[in-house]
Amino acid sequence: MSAWLVLTIAMAAACVVVLVIVMLNQRRIGENDDPSETPDVLEYMTMMIGVVYAIVLGLAIAGVWEARGAAEDAVRTEAQALHEVSARAAVYPEKAREKIRRDVDVYVAHVVEREWPHMARHDELTGRGTVLLDRVRRDVSSHVPRTELESQTYQPVVDQVAAADSARTARAESAGATMPGVVWFGLIAGAVASVGMIFMLQIRRSGRELLMAGLFSALIAFLLFLIWNFDAPLGRDGHTSAAPFLTLFPGAGGGG
Repeated sequence: MSAWLVLTIAMAAACVVVLVIVMLNQRRIGENDDPSETPDVLEYMTMMIGVVYAIVLGLAIAGVWEARGAAEDAVRTEAQALHEVSARAAVYPEKAREKIRRDVDVYVAHVVEREWPHMARHDELTGRGTVLLDRVRRDVSSHVPRTELESQTYQPVVDQVAAADSARTARAESAGATMPGVVWFGLIAGAVASVGMIFMLQIRRSGRELLMAGLFSALIAFLLFLIWNFDAPLGRDGHTSAAPFLTLFPGAGGGG
């Protein structure tokens, strides 16, 4: 299901639920009910709940945004390091150069086509990807430099493979959700409390009140959706965050 479709359904559902409750609540209120009798303490409580919940939402959004940024940095580092390995292998003899580049391409193709969807479903990397990266490491480390230029290139290439491996480990740590369940409980409970205060203030069926109630509930639904979407640092569709690999290795997504 598309993320935009999920967002639309969530916001529409939030509006519908709130407006239906308003309508049903209005039917049971007697004609002699006076909304001006709402205690002042309720207005104070509404304000405080709104402020506290806004702080919690802000911290949650900042947390998942930071986690996504770190995950994207790890992906860029891994892709760039592998690209450097392929590029710097140009000084090696043809046989060694082609083997390194071929194994790098096989690894990248596996990451983009198989490992990314696997991470989206299972929150973990594949064992096959580890094997393929180890093959690249053996290709690089087993080559014996025969010229001065190869000797100068050898260590930087080895370092790039190590950088790719480190970035892969960071990517593995970013494969799952970052928000603990207890935080989600607090976010949902806070949303219920914030929207519930609408009824404590005895909302009526005027057009302005219904419009603001609907917009407020839709806003809460949107912010919760935003946190849910960013709570998957590497994305929920299995491919979006793999863009650095596709940019540096254009043929990676075409099969292999």
